[in-house]
Amino acid sequence: MVKVEELQQYGKEHLETVQSGLQAIASAYGDYTKKSFEDTKSLVEKLSGVKSLDKAIEVQTEYAKSAYETFVAESQKIAGLYTDLAKQTFKPLEGMVAKFTPAATH
Repeated sequence: MVKVEELQQYGKEHLETVQSGLQAIASAYGDYTKKSFEDTKSLVEKLSGVKSLDKAIEVQTEYAKSAYETFVAESQKIAGLYTDLAKQTFKPLEGMVAKFTPAATH
């Protein structure tokens, strides 16, 4: 039989796990946003010093390639954080289910 204290402890641990995971995700989004802003600022600075259309196209092409690569990498990182959060969130449930489920007799 599961005690109320065990359920409360599970709830507390579960909440801490979720909060920690969400904090990591929010931090990753913040880091990506900051990097994106800095990269865009750098692009504007580079474009302001360009003297020819060819050079402007080259700078913008480099920026687009870099921005895409950063987006893909950061998206994979954030997706991994969501996956880890889901795994961490449901892992304690295995133990709780085992406590609620009567042992099978053979």
